[in-house]
Amino acid sequence: MTTLDNGMLDVVTIGEAMAMFVARESGDLAAAESFIKRAAGAELNVAIGLARLGLKVGWVSRVGADSFGRFICQLLESEGVDHRRVTTDARYPTGFQLKSKVDDGSDPSVEYFRKGSAASHLSVDDFDSDYFGAARHLHLSGVAAALSPGSLALLKHSAKEMRARGKTISFDPNLRPVLWRSEEEMRQQLNHLAEYADWVLPGEKEGYILTGYRQPEAIADFYLDKGVKAVVIKTGCDGAWYKTAEGEQGQVEAIRVENVVDTVGAGDGFAVGVISALLEGKTLPQAIKRGNKIGSLAIQVIGDSEGLPTRSELGDF
Repeated sequence: MTTLDNGMLDVVTIGEAMAMFVARESGDLAAAESFIKRAAGAELNVAIGLARLGLKVGWVSRVGADSFGRFICQLLESEGVDHRRVTTDARYPTGFQLKSKVDDGSDPSVEYFRKGSAASHLSVDDFDSDYFGAARHLHLSGVAAALSPGSLALLKHSAKEMRARGKTISFDPNLRPVLWRSEEEMRQQLNHLAEYADWVLPGEKEGYILTGYRQPEAIADFYLDKGVKAVVIKTGCDGAWYKTAEGEQGQVEAIRVENVVDTVGAGDGFAVGVISALLEGKTLPQAIKRGNKIGSLAIQVIGDSEGLPTRSELGDF
């Protein structure tokens, strides 16, 4: 099990990890005959990415007492992610997913097998005050919020407690409409969760769904008016647009990629870059530039986290 010299963490996050099977051949998943096993999970990707950059990261979750659960824990160990608060729950299985292979840079199709998973049974009981209190930053995602009412309650409780302790909080909406009972419930719950955050990181389309506004500045103002300190909006091939509570705003250009292999995980890579840079005291434009860089690296390999760089691979960024 991963241990920390002084018990302190830079970042703690909460989420679900799944075993992922990526088709070796492009085309319909029904025709695929062989797969590559990987791991998937938005918050897991962020935890791994931050750990590769040298940050001390804790990941909180539940896995089943099965081979997939062991696979996830072994991955966390190998990546240097602290998993003392990962519970092995023998009552429920670890989820998994199938992902197609694409050759044209489009989004692959993904089929999930996660209903009733161990992680969907996360609850406020999984909040360890000392463990969370040892971290200086909390990262949350809308994926974990959508898993179950218990998981949502854990995220809200964690955000409330960390904010009361003066910790910084980032929030990536990472919309999963199929996991919610309705779009209105998704909108209401995620916007409420976003109010606890210092930094909100939506995509442009996500911002429209959550706020009803299409223009990046209007989306940003929606959250800034609720007390958020900075909003960074991913604008696809244009890069990212930002605005702060102090009124600073601007666009940071994207990094062009000639060979797009797998688009899944780009947003998580972007979050890794922004969060790591801000925790190092970089300016917001510098942080977004790093986010764009890591996002561009993530989409050039198969797998959700395989393209996330180490500190040396990141170079001057």
